[in-house]
Amino acid sequence: MTNGDNRLNLLEDLIKKASAAGADAADALFVEGISLSLACRLGETEQLQRSEGADLGLRVFKGNRQAIVSSSDVSAGALDELVSRAVAMAASVPEDPYCGIADPDQIMTDRAIDLDMSESGEPTADILKGRALETEDAARAVSGITNSEGAEASWSRSAVALAASNGFRGTRQGTRSGLSVSVLAGEGTAMERDYDYASAVFSTDLPTPAELGRRAGEQTVARLNPRKVGSAQVPVIYAPRVSGSILGHLSSAINGAAVARGTSFLKDHMGARVFPEAVTIVDDPLRPRGLRSKPFDGEGLPTTRNSIIDQGELKTWILNLRSARQLGLAPSAHASRGTSSPPGAGVTNFYLEAGDLSPAELMADISEGLLITEMIGHGINYVTGDYSRGATGFWIENGEAVYPVSEITIAGNLSDMFAHVTAANDLQFRYGTDAPSLRIDGMTIAGK
Repeated sequence: MTNGDNRLNLLEDLIKKASAAGADAADALFVEGISLSLACRLGETEQLQRSEGADLGLRVFKGNRQAIVSSSDVSAGALDELVSRAVAMAASVPEDPYCGIADPDQIMTDRAIDLDMSESGEPTADILKGRALETEDAARAVSGITNSEGAEASWSRSAVALAASNGFRGTRQGTRSGLSVSVLAGEGTAMERDYDYASAVFSTDLPTPAELGRRAGEQTVARLNPRKVGSAQVPVIYAPRVSGSILGHLSSAINGAAVARGTSFLKDHMGARVFPEAVTIVDDPLRPRGLRSKPFDGEGLPTTRNSIIDQGELKTWILNLRSARQLGLAPSAHASRGTSSPPGAGVTNFYLEAGDLSPAELMADISEGLLITEMIGHGINYVTGDYSRGATGFWIENGEAVYPVSEITIAGNLSDMFAHVTAANDLQFRYGTDAPSLRIDGMTIAGK
């Protein structure tokens, strides 16, 4: 991969050319990546893939007009043409009074932040093959497993360089290792499928292949012979692998762009209590080895740990520069971007802090309820907060999950759901958006 200083020098030359061609301001992004994956099924290698790529994006401004052009060709002639096209486009697009790069006093200046985001070396195909085969073998060894959809081991390295005419220069890189497996239990029309997967910055932080495979197999067998249940209004428990979806709905509702458009049901709730007092939800881009950690955002602003929900109260929107200007607020350093579009806004390592109850204690007083282990489909209206999704899981009776259930729809309103969240103590950082087991009372379920 290209040396970090060489990437920055390339971007700075591009910005100088844009300025000489008539741009009032500019920024440029260079992204490189390497990925390797190996898939196996029934003990045999099915696919080995390796890919390498690089992409560059230039954004230029003329007054309140901006244009973005991207290219994978970094030759001198191609870059000259890139600058010419971008400047010409910026002269003819509609004005946007909120666009623009950061002021010099807003950008990150501390270059010494180390978030431990890059594992040294690159695994061989044999190493990945060993991980995938061991994972699948462990899943297939679980009694009741009858077939496999395969297992996959993967590794990737990415590098990002960002420079702007306001003086910002920054690079970051990271690695990612992954394991996944999907298996089946039962026969014919009574077959059930389940899976497990894990992702980590360092391969040493992954669960062992034996552990992940066994978990996938046991989860699959547990789904055999599902029943249907009648419609009711009951407490619902979201297991950790689906509880993060509740935070995903929150992050969409508090995105600054949606708030500025007036299309979020939470648009008037800044400073209000949205969750119970016991709930705190954090966005932490500076977590060492976090799946989404980064010292600076997509516009060169220094990132900080934020309590988005602090003791139940909504404390900030998820803002980039543009949405912050629209709302008359300071940016929250949540800009995210690719090479071919303007910066958006998004959370990083987003999690709901663990509560005091164990998962067993969380459901101990539920006479009838639902434990959800998988979500299906998306039926969210962010203007009203209305919520409806398909689900599968386990029926709860007298505080225990007693049998699997399927073909269920759960419904409610996100405002009411947020207000009735109770968190267990089983938080693990596995997905980037993470929550412990969550209990929400008063959900409507529609079954048979």
